[in-house]
Amino acid sequence: MDRLSSMRVFLRVIDEGGFAAAARALDMSPAVVTRLVADLEDHLGTRLLHRTTRKQSLTEAGEAYVERVRMILMDLDEADAMVSSQTHELSGVLRILAPPVLATHILAPLLAGFRKAYPSILIDIDVASHREPPIEDYDITLLGVDMSFDGNVVARKVSSTEAILVASPAYLARRGAPTSIEDLSNHDCLRMTPTGLRNRPWRLFRSDDETQVAEVDVKPVLWANHTDTLMRAALDGMGITPTTVELAAPYLSTGALVRVLSPWISNRFTLYAALPSRKFLPQRTRVFVDYLIEQTRLNIANALSACEGGC
Repeated sequence: MDRLSSMRVFLRVIDEGGFAAAARALDMSPAVVTRLVADLEDHLGTRLLHRTTRKQSLTEAGEAYVERVRMILMDLDEADAMVSSQTHELSGVLRILAPPVLATHILAPLLAGFRKAYPSILIDIDVASHREPPIEDYDITLLGVDMSFDGNVVARKVSSTEAILVASPAYLARRGAPTSIEDLSNHDCLRMTPTGLRNRPWRLFRSDDETQVAEVDVKPVLWANHTDTLMRAALDGMGITPTTVELAAPYLSTGALVRVLSPWISNRFTLYAALPSRKFLPQRTRVFVDYLIEQTRLNIANALSACEGGC
């Protein structure tokens, strides 16, 4: 028995949802596919699939076996690709999950440069917001988390940033600039607040001394769960909003936005690249994460420089 072939066929049966579909995908006869899976079960001494006339489903042993097999085959494919190529050219598909704000402002600006450096790596991006993202389904999942995050995930830290308070010159000319935290209660505020927590006080602290914390009751004129919507409203003179330094930097440098109440901030955020496992990590994943960290930190440094002290 060719054990690796049987393992690949077994995995394709699972991924395609049946023996007939796997046979078509592999350009084999259904009888050969069935025999290879049966040979694998005989070798292991256990049944991997429940078979009926209408569908197949994994047994308990099959559930435990399938993901381990997937990782082993991915690792073997990566090793074969590295050894067979004299130039060690990396290839394959890299699947990435990112929420909208990170996809737009962090991920998208890096893609052309990465493509130029690694032209044989294809990138497949899903842009979606998940309360509990399916990290195991992707090579990389971008997570932007605040100070309260206490996750138990396999991840590499990419960068850290602060959420500062900004407003447009037009708004400040109309309403005046706040001179104290308490002044915010008399200003139009634009907030990103989870459903059900809209009436909680606005909690702020000093970036240079986190022991100094303040809470102020505000009456926001806009709530949104979308960072770009709040930014657009602030640029149009609607009110004061928190946003991260690197997102605000281009507008601060041109004067389209002005920071208020420095050095008070509303939060600190950390960007992580979450991974499905520490083991069997494809080389294409490693090089992308390294590139992501290098370029993101460079972009943040450039953003701070562009502020010219205004951040």
